[in-house]
Amino acid sequence: MIRILGADKEKQLLGLFDRGDASAMDRLYAEYADYLAGVCYRYVGNDDDMKDVLQEAFIKIFTRIGSFEYRGRGSLKAWMTRIVVNESLTFLRRNAAAAETPINGDTPDTADDTPATEGIDAATLMGMVARLPEGYRVVFNLFAIEGMSHKEIADELGITPSTSASQFFKAKRMLARMINEYRRKNG
Repeated sequence: MIRILGADKEKQLLGLFDRGDASAMDRLYAEYADYLAGVCYRYVGNDDDMKDVLQEAFIKIFTRIGSFEYRGRGSLKAWMTRIVVNESLTFLRRNAAAAETPINGDTPDTADDTPATEGIDAATLMGMVARLPEGYRVVFNLFAIEGMSHKEIADELGITPSTSASQFFKAKRMLARMINEYRRKNG
């Protein structure tokens, strides 16, 4: 068994694929499955759906890896992340879940929409993001985590840039309330 070490792990993994090594898929999966599952969960938010979407993403990764062009450290991870994000968005589009989610008018005008998150572990924060309504969660992830602009998000989701900005604002407000509630309970 070849052990993959150090900064060149992506290159080493790609070399296994190039040589037709039977263990290449298993090793790539073992190295990146948890990370990619986390990316997928940020969008899909349901364990069963996330597993289905992730499976479709890995099928695409494995069938297209021969055409992947290595561009330096991190490029393989970024490429796979983009496939997972695209598969997640495709799933959400198919289920019409990325449309604007109404908030029932309960957003307070004075809510602190940028509460401090220090002292809250990543799993708790990701759980809060996962509890956002799907439309909010998708825009929040694309804007705050993937770094897309509201225009890019609008083009990707078939909404207007102002709808994207509104969804993001409402997501931040809802997250702020969750964080403040968490702090009150765990203070």
